[in-house]
Amino acid sequence: LNLVCKWSHYVSISPAGSTSGEGIEPSSSTVNVLQGGSVTLSCKYNGSAAADELLWYRQYSRSRPEFLILISEAKYERKADPPVYGVSAKINEEKNGVDLKISSTAVSDSALYYCALRPTVTGNPPSTVLKL
Repeated sequence: LNLVCKWSHYVSISPAGSTSGEGIEPSSSTVNVLQGGSVTLSCKYNGSAAADELLWYRQYSRSRPEFLILISEAKYERKADPPVYGVSAKINEEKNGVDLKISSTAVSDSALYYCALRPTVTGNPPSTVLKL
């Protein structure tokens, strides 16, 4: 059985007059993984994101996004309450990014995944339809 994880990202928008140039973007838009395997989703950030927190969300079709995990440059981590099984995050300093690892994937992991910098401003991400 093939598991398809489609994901996108929120865009961090700086306050008016700010020229920080911070932003975040996914490394790829679609990831395929076999059920029971593990997958790492990656986002790359730019600007002076060192003081910011990086967050991951998951959204199922016709549902609102659900918080998965937050991690900061200082290695502070906060998971959802209750925590989502098999989900972990880490800062990838070499690539100026943040990785979300999902281990022991299941069909229930098929969703749209969002990475975000805090503070975030939600917008209209590219539409993605997931059909199993």
